[in-house]
Order: sequence, then C-alpha cells, then structure tokens
Amino acid sequence: MTDLGQHGVTPDPARALTEQSLRDVASLLASGVVVVSTSEGDFDHAMTATSFNVLSLDPMLAMVSVQCDTRFHDALCGLEGNFGESVIPDSPGSDQRAGHGWAVSVLPEGEVPAASWFATKGRPLHGQFDRFAHHRAPRTNAIVFDEAIAWLELRTWAQYPGGDHTLVVGEVVNVGINPDPESLKQKPGQSEAELTQNPLVHWARRYHNLRP
Repeated sequence: MTDLGQHGVTPDPARALTEQSLRDVASLLASGVVVVSTSEGDFDHAMTATSFNVLSLDPMLAMVSVQCDTRFHDALCGLEGNFGESVIPDSPGSDQRAGHGWAVSVLPEGEVPAASWFATKGRPLHGQFDRFAHHRAPRTNAIVFDEAIAWLELRTWAQYPGGDHTLVVGEVVNVGINPDPESLKQKPGQSEAELTQNPLVHWARRYHNLRP
C-alpha cells in the first residue's frame, strides 16, 4: 500500500468529511470564470460559473454544472427527454436542432463586476445585462459579452443528474476569440492565445488574475 505521506499528502484525521470540508477543498481548485447565458420565452437568463469544461473534440462537447434550485436551471434544463440521452437528433449540418441554445463568455481579469453580478441570487431579470456591453450570438441568439476573451455557442446534447446539480453537456456549434488590440501591437508572431487578455481566475473564494 502506498504511503501518501511520503508523497507530500498527509491525511488530516481532525477534519471530518462534511459539506463544509468539501467546500473548503473545492475552493482550492483554481478555475477560469465564465458567464453562461440562455433565453426562455421573453427572458434572458445568465449565471456565473467556474465549473465549465471542454469534454470532447469528436464530437465537440463542453459541459457546465448547474445548481438545481435556481431559475437558471429551470431556463436551461427544462428540456424533455431522459437523463444521459442525447436530445439532439442525428442531423449533421442542420441548425434546426432540438437542443436548447446557450452561450458561454470567458471573462477577462477586469470583469469582476460582471462575475459578481451574475453570481448574485435574486437579481432582477429585466435589465440585468444593461450595465455590460453585449450582443447576441449568431447561432443561438444567446447573449455574449463584448469584453469576453473568448466565447462559445452550444446546443444541449445531454443532461445528467449530479446530486444537487445537473450536468449539462452541450454540442459546440460556434466559437470565437476576442484579441486585445493593445496586445496585438506588442510582439508580432505571438500565438493567438498569447494575444488575448489575461483571464479572470477564481481561487480560495476570491477572484484573481495571472499577473505576477
């Protein structure tokens, strides 16, 4: 049996496994910050998320975890169909898919106000996007932010129950990268990723950036 202590991991017998202790550990997983948006009827909905990941390149899939007892969950996850089964019919090339459309805006380091606002419970639906420059994405009509360093459009591909959250897997139908004009002037020949703004990062329950 491997002695974890020899590898720098020491079990903590004093820390009980509780919801709070799991929260504490989860807070130490540094992650990027995105705003996920969708629409339902006449209303636009959004939420800040740190649990967004690209899952697959073939097919192109990404996933976000959505808390069940929220109105955003009702807007994004209120689809008919069984958990774990694709809700998109086999129709390659068709833009008229059964999956619900949504978008993800990857936030730059300066967008702490947006991240905080869309993480605020009970904020009004009407006018919630007014203080932030935004536009509608071409494939899904979901809102993306003008200042996002990158964005994706998705259509729900499958949903999975995950305790008090639902794991929503989306098929990526469109992407974009928004380079910072000032960065473009600095070092010709940099990669496309190097030309973008620094991302906003969440760690230890606070927002951070990648600057030294």
